[in-house]
Amino acid sequence: MAEATQEFGEWPLKRLMTEVVGSGPKSAADMDHAQAREAFERILADEPDPTTFGAFMLANRWKRNNPEELSAFTDVMREQSVVTAEPDADPVDCGANYDGKADTAILGVAAGAVAAAAGTPIVIHSGDRIPSQKSDSYKHVLDELGVRTDLEPEESADMVDEVGVGYYYQPNFNPGVDDIWERRDQMGVRTFVNTVETLANPANADVHLGSFYHLPFALKMTNTLREAETQDVSRVLMFQGLEGYDDVRPGSTVVAEWSEGDEEVADFEIETPEYGMDFESEDLEVDDVAADSATITEEVLAGDRDDQFADAVAVNAALRMYAREDVDTLDDGLDVARETIESGDAEAVLDDLQSF
Repeated sequence: MAEATQEFGEWPLKRLMTEVVGSGPKSAADMDHAQAREAFERILADEPDPTTFGAFMLANRWKRNNPEELSAFTDVMREQSVVTAEPDADPVDCGANYDGKADTAILGVAAGAVAAAAGTPIVIHSGDRIPSQKSDSYKHVLDELGVRTDLEPEESADMVDEVGVGYYYQPNFNPGVDDIWERRDQMGVRTFVNTVETLANPANADVHLGSFYHLPFALKMTNTLREAETQDVSRVLMFQGLEGYDDVRPGSTVVAEWSEGDEEVADFEIETPEYGMDFESEDLEVDDVAADSATITEEVLAGDRDDQFADAVAVNAALRMYAREDVDTLDDGLDVARETIESGDAEAVLDDLQSF
């Protein structure tokens, strides 16, 4: 048995590999909450040998983490790394995958501006070229728009309150996770850190909006938030996102919904053609994700487009309003979104973002 250390405990990563998680995808066991906590504490403290770190990360990728493990990782991250700054507003936390999108436009900045103009405050957060994909994310669209992104958490909270949309930058609000960027990059694949970093919730929001490829992952994420001890999320809305991002996928799309007090996570399907998105995912592809997304954002909010991008922005804005229960139905949200764009209020939010 490994000797306990004063700082951690009895479960160094090598022992966890040998006795719990490292025997293979079919035979590996799950860690209990205490083991998972200690593992991530050691990782954030830069304690493991690089070889053991890589082996542990791959073993967890192969066996797949359950909500108990993910909630433990999330709690350690929130306790030891995340610097929260809570705005006076009660925003929707938009947790898009930090490693970004490679092919299709990022519509969350535009959708967030529309939702904010309609009275639904929005928080977005990301890093910069996060492994493994290292593609464009919220930060890069905002940079193209001339919006400040290298903000301290308190500045981000002020942005939410003053503008209606606020951006939190991972190196400034989650420095411990940012410190392991290079090790993650050397892995060459996504790891559980890609999952839990989207749950950092730097604004302590009550509502989380996220995305998934398959419904079981949405259930896992929702149960992770329900079991986490360091945040009190009362409502979760997740949908099948394009490239795993928080832009709804055209076509028949599953939405998972949970509110505090519900015993189970509800799920339902929406047919996006019924909401104006009568096109294919390929129709949202662009040549330069960051630059083209910024141009699309400006043109949609100015009312200069009535194409598939404008329709997709309206639907995504409606989902954000619905997540916070500011509208009763997606149909109501869609009407509000289109009226908000037509009135010029959404463009004014973008102007405020650019001048913040």
